[in-house]
Amino acid sequence: MANLFLFVTRSFFKLGSFSVLLLFFLFCSSFTATEAYDPLDPNGNITIKWDIMSWTPDGYVAVVTIYNFQQYRHIQAPGWTLGWKWAKKEVIWSMMGGQTTEQGDCSRFKGNIPHCCKKDPTVVDLLPGTPYNQQIANCCKGGVLNSWGQDPATAGSSFQLSVGQAGTTNKTVRVPRNFTLKAPGPGYTCGPAKIVKPSRFVTPDKRRVTQALMTWNVTCTYSQFLAQKTPTCCVSLSSFYNDTIVPCPRCACGCQNTSQPGSCVDPEAPHIASVVPSTGTNSYTPLVQCTSHMCPVRIHWHVKLNYKEYWRVKITITNFNYNMNYTQWNLVVQHPNFDNLTQIFSFNYKSLTPYTAINDTAMLWGVQFYNDLLSQAGPLGNVQSELLFRKDKSTFTFEEGWALPRRIYFNGDNCVMPPPDSYPWLPNASSHQLVSTLGLMMTLLAAMAFLFGYV
Repeated sequence: MANLFLFVTRSFFKLGSFSVLLLFFLFCSSFTATEAYDPLDPNGNITIKWDIMSWTPDGYVAVVTIYNFQQYRHIQAPGWTLGWKWAKKEVIWSMMGGQTTEQGDCSRFKGNIPHCCKKDPTVVDLLPGTPYNQQIANCCKGGVLNSWGQDPATAGSSFQLSVGQAGTTNKTVRVPRNFTLKAPGPGYTCGPAKIVKPSRFVTPDKRRVTQALMTWNVTCTYSQFLAQKTPTCCVSLSSFYNDTIVPCPRCACGCQNTSQPGSCVDPEAPHIASVVPSTGTNSYTPLVQCTSHMCPVRIHWHVKLNYKEYWRVKITITNFNYNMNYTQWNLVVQHPNFDNLTQIFSFNYKSLTPYTAINDTAMLWGVQFYNDLLSQAGPLGNVQSELLFRKDKSTFTFEEGWALPRRIYFNGDNCVMPPPDSYPWLPNASSHQLVSTLGLMMTLLAAMAFLFGYV
């Protein structure tokens, strides 16, 4: 806290009170404890919809659909895992498009054996290539879902289950409790199931509408702090007007464990091939390159060129994780000049307007079959693009770090920014203010001397 106070005090004289307050707010907002509410995606959530489609002699057949309504946060490999607790003594007779991870104790059944008898089943998606007689529409993606903002067509996943010993009317059926969602690790908190108006379905010829017999929804929200205790990405900065390259903060995503060899990978090691897994291996546990920041992903923002009417930025995303290929990656950047973005090279772009009237947030992602795959650490483990902005004379400036981003997300996770006092400032930016202040004081003293001498 003392260091923070010293930073604010020093910056007050360097930048002025308004700039310090703004930077102090940005600094604090980058290190919130929970990140449960995302200001750049205030309505983002994952909704689980449970539709009862028909009754059976001892229960019902339902279709469960998981919708990823988050603008830029994916569900990556190895995919989602959905769990709940039955309200009564229900069992799952059969499933299509998904399966439970355990069958449980079904010894009380003498004839047909249920698919799952556990009180708290856990369901996972089936893999691509599953036989057609085990599939339903919108299933079998290995649990991987894209974000709604990037690709709505692949932001949902469904499975069907036949539930027994569950009641056969709307009044006797009980909704499950204690829903949990891992995607793929912890991070999501699910609310209680709420019975809603039955879903309606339009036939392919659009001439008939049917509806579910009963529907309930479950809403799950994300917290980066619950997902992982340390950040997953960091930001470095540079500019053409300053020789300083601001690196990612030291130990931004954890520190090197020197007492435990093998905790990170030295790219210069002679036996690196024996340490790094085979190409294409995706593991939820990162194996990162040995760096000062120890982050799996680094985003570098470089203010490249200055024209009369435009200015240019280069963005480079580098993967330091030897265990992960980031498919369908995306980047969210907050900067006040995005309302004047003129051209972007080799990335897709979509404007995000969480505050409706303020267009300062952009989502960037790779071009399909070109750079939509961020390969694991190595020679091909980076993607890059350039952005061309038009200058708005009423707001544009290179002073006080204005050309640098306010906030950056990678795959939905808030990246660690460098401290504001380390940003690459314009040369002599502070000395100009010092000279003008000194000149004012000298003028005042001269005037006072003149007045007293005259008297």
